[in-house]
Amino acid sequence: MAARVGIVMGSDSDWPKIQGVAAALDEFGVEYEARVMSAHRTPDAVREYASGAVERGLQVIVAAAGGAAHLAGVIAAHTTLPVIGIPVVTEFMGGLDSLLSTVQMPGDVPVAAVAAGAGGPRNAGLLAVQILALSDPALAARLVEFKRQLAEKVAAKNASFQATLGR
Repeated sequence: MAARVGIVMGSDSDWPKIQGVAAALDEFGVEYEARVMSAHRTPDAVREYASGAVERGLQVIVAAAGGAAHLAGVIAAHTTLPVIGIPVVTEFMGGLDSLLSTVQMPGDVPVAAVAAGAGGPRNAGLLAVQILALSDPALAARLVEFKRQLAEKVAAKNASFQATLGR
């Protein structure tokens, strides 16, 4: 099956921090490809990847980078696909630098951004699934079930908590 989502990271050392995106896509059976490339060190490779993404069948691109974190914006400049940026947590400023770089795109170059930290990669994967589900009824049905199960888990936790209160 062809990849529908592209995951691009600025360094292979980012993979352990962002594997949640792949895990979320796997959970919903969404095929993806993953690449390492740098907006600053391999700009031609980034341009080629982004500009050829539609022809390769990709429908969403998730870009993860730390520090200056220009990868998502550079990709967005070279494609019409939705781009989701994951700001990778760094030692400097705890990832705030990455977050600010990811969300401060100029007008007309949209990049959706998720949180820096543990929840961000999973949310990037889930957001990609939600985008794909707009044109995929089977995927949309799986999302509805996922949301139902989330609600059940919270209700069960609340019932358990209420029991500890004696109510």
